[in-house]
Amino acid sequence: MFRSFRFLPLALVLTASFQLGAASIASAHYVQIEARSECAPTSGGAVIGFVASSWSNVSPGGDNPQVNVLFNGVTVATGAFGSGVYSLSGSLPAPSGSSAGDSVWVSVVAAGTWGDGTAGGQSVSTTVTVSADCVQPGLGRFTGGGHQIRVDNVRVTRGLTIHCDLLLSNNLEINWLGNQFHMTEHMTTVACTDSPEIIQAPPVAPLDTLMGIGTGRYNNVDGFTVRFTLVDAGEPGDNDMMAIYIFETANPGNVILNIPLQLLTGGNLQAHYDQPHK
Repeated sequence: MFRSFRFLPLALVLTASFQLGAASIASAHYVQIEARSECAPTSGGAVIGFVASSWSNVSPGGDNPQVNVLFNGVTVATGAFGSGVYSLSGSLPAPSGSSAGDSVWVSVVAAGTWGDGTAGGQSVSTTVTVSADCVQPGLGRFTGGGHQIRVDNVRVTRGLTIHCDLLLSNNLEINWLGNQFHMTEHMTTVACTDSPEIIQAPPVAPLDTLMGIGTGRYNNVDGFTVRFTLVDAGEPGDNDMMAIYIFETANPGNVILNIPLQLLTGGNLQAHYDQPHK
């Protein structure tokens, strides 16, 4: 279940203003959203950071089992407000094609029934303006394979070739417990960054981290979305990391696979320059 991710430092933070648009206001349950536009100085990938939270003046507080975060009306994350932790936070690629001056409408909806039985539907939105030209230049790509072991000892394997643009074809296949997800060739959003805190080489590449969102087929059935993060932290791959989150596109609460950002247990992720070599 989506709660929070580990994210790398990004620059050009822009704090958003708030605009309330709540349903069932009289219920005494409320949601809040903070959002900012971040643009990595090296790769120029546009990323939206957000913190969603809840408040209630009735017991048992702000519990809600399904909370959706949306960019421009499209659900990009689903989580829950749990007892003692009434917030969700994250950072995800801005909608594809976002560039300087574009507005991104960031919303949070408490879709589930609150812990005291009050109906959900409360929402709040804010507008974030992309503060720098963050169109992906297509400088690099990721390749790799291997596996991860989830905390419940499920072995998850993957193979991939992912580019830092929305033009070239990509491949991402994930397998676990007899299940398979295969992403379609073109992603919907992608952001590539290069952090000075990560030693990615060898070989030298213009990125060390890639975050993407795409659609694909789960067990040969269309209608599923994957959100993933790739991190190349040098050779031989012992410090490489990946996060995977797969859900039904029309029903985001139906989460198929959720692996938070964690070290690989085998294999390697490798960042490259795209050809021709720059």
